[in-house]
Amino acid sequence: MGTRIPLSRAEEESRSLQQRLEMSTAEIGLTVRTTNCLEERGIFTVRDLLHCTPTQLLSISNFGEKTLEEVYGALAKIGFRRELASHV
Repeated sequence: MGTRIPLSRAEEESRSLQQRLEMSTAEIGLTVRTTNCLEERGIFTVRDLLHCTPTQLLSISNFGEKTLEEVYGALAKIGFRRELASHV
């Protein structure tokens, strides 16, 4: 009885997750250059970013290791941790 999570708290966590997934790439603190590179490839939201592999991101023109680190750092700041080594 006392160990159940109140529905409102679970709903709030779900709402928070949805809001973070729908954030634009510009909203998470990426540079304008990085945001432009992503948008040229049709990547506009955090959800879009999370569906991309490191290999896919690195195949974008003018998108290298440092840019990948920037993207993964920005994702980590909003609670989405990605591994840099997974593209090797």
